[in-house]
Amino acid sequence: MTTAVLALGSNLGDREAHLRAAVSAIKDLVMVVSGVYETPPWGDPDQPHYLNAVLLAVDPQAAAPDWLAVAHRLEDAAGRVRDPARRFGPRTLDVDVIAVWNDDGAPVTSDDPELTLPHPRAHLRAFVLRPWLDIQPYAQLPTRGWVNDLIRADEVAGDLADLRPRVDVHLDT
Repeated sequence: MTTAVLALGSNLGDREAHLRAAVSAIKDLVMVVSGVYETPPWGDPDQPHYLNAVLLAVDPQAAAPDWLAVAHRLEDAAGRVRDPARRFGPRTLDVDVIAVWNDDGAPVTSDDPELTLPHPRAHLRAFVLRPWLDIQPYAQLPTRGWVNDLIRADEVAGDLADLRPRVDVHLDT
């Protein structure tokens, strides 16, 4: 059994529908879903704003790499097309595996280029950290520390002002 934190984002097409479809597709695994935040694009500013959320999921059968397969399956279902020239470009759905824990609560770490755990840039992304705090106020990002502390770091705190809660959008399972 593993527990995973997955970050969802969409900025093309029906953003709300893409996020809802992703949550619905794995609803049997989802423990809790954060609120939704509208955020400016990160890493490639020439694109529409994103809707972002984070969820906590548990799978009694999954190993850490299985979560990456889940992420890819959800992205494929949303019609995501990867543009190698725009690594941080627009997408119908982006699903990042942020962190994974084994059934004994030990965090999974990995340097595999296909699945680096914890996510190598999660500690720098307000659009991941803020929604994560919605669902786990005492969350810790393995190898990085308390999410509540990470969100206050200078590199992240400046981005917080640009996050807009979307109380009109609900992704509950």
